[in-house]
Amino acid sequence: MKARYIIALFILLILAIGVVYVTTRKTQPLIVYSADAYTKEVSELLSLFHNQTGVPVAPVHGGGSLALAREISQGVPVSVFVSVALIAYSQSYLGSRYSGWAIAFVADQMVLAYSNSTNPVVSTVVKDFKTAESTNSSKYYYYAFNNLTSGKLKIGISNPNDDPAGFRGWLVLEMAGFLYANDTQYFVKRTLENRANVTASNAAQLVSPLLYGDIQFLFIYRSAAIAKHLNYIELPRHINLGDPSLSSFYSQFTYNLSTGVVHGSPVYLFLSVPSNAVDSAQAYNFVKFVIEHSSILQSYGLTPLKPAILFNDTHIPQQLASLLSTGEVIRGGAI
Repeated sequence: MKARYIIALFILLILAIGVVYVTTRKTQPLIVYSADAYTKEVSELLSLFHNQTGVPVAPVHGGGSLALAREISQGVPVSVFVSVALIAYSQSYLGSRYSGWAIAFVADQMVLAYSNSTNPVVSTVVKDFKTAESTNSSKYYYYAFNNLTSGKLKIGISNPNDDPAGFRGWLVLEMAGFLYANDTQYFVKRTLENRANVTASNAAQLVSPLLYGDIQFLFIYRSAAIAKHLNYIELPRHINLGDPSLSSFYSQFTYNLSTGVVHGSPVYLFLSVPSNAVDSAQAYNFVKFVIEHSSILQSYGLTPLKPAILFNDTHIPQQLASLLSTGEVIRGGAI
């Protein structure tokens, strides 16, 4: 009798542990790491996903794409990684969390945000850019970039080794030099020699200095400028990294990161599920949800990619294979 009692208690204990385990598993939130410039957009997508599925979600964790990749490589809990740089998904950044694939779902472009500064050079630069745009004049683009890099004002360019907006800012200056000064390095050298640039870990950290007038211009993504209600100058398509048809032209320009050389390419926002992800089943469901609902991000100035583009060095996960068979995703090459 006593033995039966002990066995019954043991069975109840096992069942109780099982209930706690299942409950914990069900309430584990989806954890998304996102490039800082897109946390608002990703938060909206997460909120919609939660409302439709009931899956719990954690607040978005933002930061520079490359800095986040290094953080993920250290084993932090994460379900989905949203980055604005394809290299962030490489094994050199993610280490053991490397999954071998990423999907581009929207496109963006670089712009030059500016402050309402009393500095007269700011007005001159803005005027030159507007004249250049209206007349398609290389001469006025030269004037604009020459004044921009004169050292008479400060340009925010985030740390290229942490934030892709940083190396893209330098690539814009390279392309401008090539097109308007017949010297790829002209505006880059001018910026450095005149100490015209101010840096931070990511572009988001430079928004407050811009608003307070500590810096007068900031290289930033158009969607981020719109989301943060900043004044900004649209750049020509040959230098804004926003036209996929100019991929070959962009790729001629390079920047040396601490991890190696990066080539210019169109600005795409990617997502992937890292290896050993938290609740990978729901992470894959979120990836599908984002691809199917990317059109809602048009209000942020982003261009949905229809179809989305898969970049992979390994087989796409079975959970996402249907996206290829239905044509919602096409292959774009290796990471």
